[in-house]
Amino acid sequence: MDAFAKDMTSVLYGNPHSGSSPSQLSSSRIDQVRVRLLDFFKADPDQYDLVFVANATAGVKLVVEGMRSLPGGYVFAYHQACHTSVIGAREEAHQSVCLDNTGVRSLLDGEDPFKPTTSGTPARLFAYSAQSHMDGRRYPLSWAKELKKMEAQSSSRTLTLLDAASLSATSQLDLSDPQFAADFVVSSLYKIFGFPDLGVLIVRRSAEFVFDQRRYFGGGTVDVVLCGDEQWHAPKSYSLHERLEDGTLPFHNIIAADIAISIHQRLFGSMDQISAHTAYLSRELCRGLHSLRHANGIPVCHIYSETPDDAAPIETGPVVSFNIRDSRGLWIGLAEFEKLAILRKMHVRVGGVCSPAGLASALDLQPWEMKRNLSAGIRCGEDSGRFTNKPTGIIRASLGAMNTKSDVSRFLAFVQEFFVEEEVRALTQFSPTRAVDATTNIQVKTITVYPIKSCSGYTIPSGVRWEVRPEGLAWDREWCLVHRGSGQALSQKRYPRMALLQPLLLFGDNVLRVKYRGSTPKGQPTQVDIPLSSDPSHFDIDFRQTSSRVCGENISAQSYRSKDINDFFTNSLGVPCMLARFPAGGRGASSRQSKARIQKHQRTEKTHSGQPSPFPGVPSPPDSDSEQQSQPGKILLSNESPILMISTSSVEMLNQTIMETGESPVDESVFRANIVVEASPGQRSRPAYSEDMWRRISIGNYSFKLLGACQRCQMVCVDQTTGERRQEPFVTLAKTRRLNGKVYFGTHMQHEQLRQSEELDGLWPTIQVGDAVVVQEEEVEEEDGEKTPGAGSPDAIF
Repeated sequence: MDAFAKDMTSVLYGNPHSGSSPSQLSSSRIDQVRVRLLDFFKADPDQYDLVFVANATAGVKLVVEGMRSLPGGYVFAYHQACHTSVIGAREEAHQSVCLDNTGVRSLLDGEDPFKPTTSGTPARLFAYSAQSHMDGRRYPLSWAKELKKMEAQSSSRTLTLLDAASLSATSQLDLSDPQFAADFVVSSLYKIFGFPDLGVLIVRRSAEFVFDQRRYFGGGTVDVVLCGDEQWHAPKSYSLHERLEDGTLPFHNIIAADIAISIHQRLFGSMDQISAHTAYLSRELCRGLHSLRHANGIPVCHIYSETPDDAAPIETGPVVSFNIRDSRGLWIGLAEFEKLAILRKMHVRVGGVCSPAGLASALDLQPWEMKRNLSAGIRCGEDSGRFTNKPTGIIRASLGAMNTKSDVSRFLAFVQEFFVEEEVRALTQFSPTRAVDATTNIQVKTITVYPIKSCSGYTIPSGVRWEVRPEGLAWDREWCLVHRGSGQALSQKRYPRMALLQPLLLFGDNVLRVKYRGSTPKGQPTQVDIPLSSDPSHFDIDFRQTSSRVCGENISAQSYRSKDINDFFTNSLGVPCMLARFPAGGRGASSRQSKARIQKHQRTEKTHSGQPSPFPGVPSPPDSDSEQQSQPGKILLSNESPILMISTSSVEMLNQTIMETGESPVDESVFRANIVVEASPGQRSRPAYSEDMWRRISIGNYSFKLLGACQRCQMVCVDQTTGERRQEPFVTLAKTRRLNGKVYFGTHMQHEQLRQSEELDGLWPTIQVGDAVVVQEEEVEEEDGEKTPGAGSPDAIF
């Protein structure tokens, strides 16, 4: 990067489609880089031409564009390890077939995988990956040679497309090898050098005819174009790359590639040295993951990649894919793994990794299962948080030239720290008491609303009674900031400075005043007033009403037309955004429902063998979903439920654990709760985490139903005062409050349905700081069959 910056600031380069000196200099450098890259891949310029493309996918699309323009079109066969970008070529083919290793062997032995056609004789294209980007398995580069040898005795010819993007990142792609015979090769320069973001398509000159009837042409690819009564053009004829590189080349990126080759060779020597280095690291990582065991002997990792052997030839690239199980054999969610990896600065990829056929084969996912997962909201192999008996994606760790043995050691230590259960943790039996101790009275400590989703909260002053509405506390999460480009609602997870936007509800002035507590340029406003009125004149009636998404859901929000309001938020956060308001009530995209539910760890496991339950003292789950929550409550822009509650005793217990590791305690505000409860003056606190087992409470004169534990993400690591990220408390929560692969803290709740008389009166219930909180104990059944009030500390669950 230093060398590139120096070159850019000392040399003037121009558009190569010109005769000026800077332009001619660019043309010379482009020609030089083209030759250097051919040499880098050991490709003879007499046999191959190299075309610069945006990325490897763009190279695949160029091949497809040429194949579909052939008389009769083409049919397409592809190996199951192919990248999604290669598989997409089937949509332009008359026929397509996916082949596993056995299917490829049959193809090489002369078996025709295609059905006879009546529409002419289509060309044939076979595509495969030199190295699977899912699990690192390598496939013979000689397949193309074998295919040509088999077809030499017939009049047919199958062209071969090789995806070398994964292989060439850490191994020498040698096009001079006599066994190499692919017609088209795509690769990615950023995967090799890290920069620039550029791809290449390498075409064997004997296959250039594929592009002879390509229809589209761009600037720089033609010698003459007629546009009058006669529409005709003459394409450039000197070289293939001249005809395919449409428009102005990204010449600065190409010059950067020239510099990257030199630096890469200086730092690492040869690709063979990189290959040996990364093979050693992948062996260490595979062996380390394989050796991890829970206390009961169950392996922690299920590894899909083959473990490289010191004595055997390298047949697996430095890609290690795996999933994690707990001591009971249950899969750990990918989302939870990724959250912890981000906090520990481990850069891995999770999900479907753009390998649909390879993933389905590795995870034994049938087509109906993948369609079911899609219906359940799982996109591209990502974890949705729903429990299934199979993973829906993988964890992939890829090793490169810059990785060291210490990276591998740190990654193994990370997996050990968070996912290895070093003792079999059984649930401790609770000791419920016969009556609720009168000294455990609790009260409301604070009430907070968050008018703008993901911004700071407004703490309700003491002595002020606050309305509780069906969607939650009045004025809570009624607004959001929407990204102008993507339509996504902004979140502190991506924009932590949102914590510095402090709202203040001024009912006397009928405005929501928002102050920005961060530094701002001189002359820029530090606050803005937003009308509390929902007067339609405040909103942009021409704005697309379904353009925003919150927590993956499409919503219909009303965006503000005021330039002053929108510019204030844009300038404060440095993000192009606008303020939008979500109307209470409504239908369709104008209505959202609570998704909170009682979690598994909050239920009693019912046994059918006469053996005692391993979850004694924990209330039984409802017999049906409808019994659990017959009428899900409406919510505005909160994530899951109308109201979120935490207790000070739980925060104190968590902070005690955090401080034992030498870290600083966290403030209650990081949990962004609406209601915080504490022991009443002179009374003893309830045990930490006891709120997990509450089912109903009353605050003052009003009853609330608890909907289930709150699943947490790394957003709790954002300091609500400074807007800075840290690792706590999520790291400690992941060690002490993770169950079934998810992290929990706090509880969701909603106000019980209003009585009809109250609805007719039009009065909303109100609560205030200091209101007494009474836990409505539910009877639970002990092992001897006697019923007692459900009390006791459930923290042993975690």
